[in-house]
Amino acid sequence: MASIDSAADGGVTPDVLQLRGESTFVDVGDVDLHVVTAGPEDGEPVVLLHGFPEFWYGWHEYVEPLAAEGYRVVVPDQRGYHLSEKPEAVAAYRPDELAGDVLGLLDALDLSAAHLVGHDWGAFVAWWVSLHHPERVRTLSAANVPHPTAFRRALGNDWEQRLKSWYVLFFQLPRIPEALASVGDYRGVCDMMRRTSQPGTFSAADFDCYRAAWSRPDAYRSMLNWYRAIARTNPRPRTERVEVPTLVLWGAKDAFLTRSLALESVEYCDRSHLVVLDDATHWIQHEEPVRVRRELTNHFESHPE
Repeated sequence: MASIDSAADGGVTPDVLQLRGESTFVDVGDVDLHVVTAGPEDGEPVVLLHGFPEFWYGWHEYVEPLAAEGYRVVVPDQRGYHLSEKPEAVAAYRPDELAGDVLGLLDALDLSAAHLVGHDWGAFVAWWVSLHHPERVRTLSAANVPHPTAFRRALGNDWEQRLKSWYVLFFQLPRIPEALASVGDYRGVCDMMRRTSQPGTFSAADFDCYRAAWSRPDAYRSMLNWYRAIARTNPRPRTERVEVPTLVLWGAKDAFLTRSLALESVEYCDRSHLVVLDDATHWIQHEEPVRVRRELTNHFESHPE
């Protein structure tokens, strides 16, 4: 039986940020996830899934605006991140386990389905849930991570994408990536985010929040285990067609993923809409929050309950 408990003190929570929202721990089955919720309990549910190397804070600019529009906003720290539980085994971070966390979260909150939004790894999880459990997804919105099959084929055939994904191989090394990341209070990770985003996208306060999350015991190891798990298993979805209404948001200046992946992704969708922002990078939701929120709510409203 899933349970929901108030979050303990510690970490980056809405009260620390003076943000309207409640911080709880939710038993989703295999793990307990730290989850931020906001908005009316009877509002249409929107689940926001962060990517690497962020945590729920990656969506903090969306919580209050979406709640103010009447949505029930649900933003978890995905397994291994920040305040959520951190299994030690690499196998605990396989796609089916990650998708199971989302399903367990919906069950714990008594939600039959939700609008599912993801960025980076969060988008991968959102794709995976939509492919395998479309009955639980009202709409899918994926930002700057492609359909799993499109990405797998690009890695097999596209040398440009292979070169862009070099770091995935580096992350397979045991312990060394974690040790190097922590040098200088995570200076290299912060520099990577600055270098691959538009100037001024991330503030000093943002990096204070991120460093607090990365430095929690076993957090960075667990974050990297997502990459280790997918490299070891090379999973393929049981179906390639996406039935649910799908919005693909793409920053054209992504340093990690080629633009062609956005076009290839929508080819796997029965009902899709592609929005490419020419001046945005991989960090599209931070650089263009007003535009992204508008695209999301238009997508939600076009496909209500």
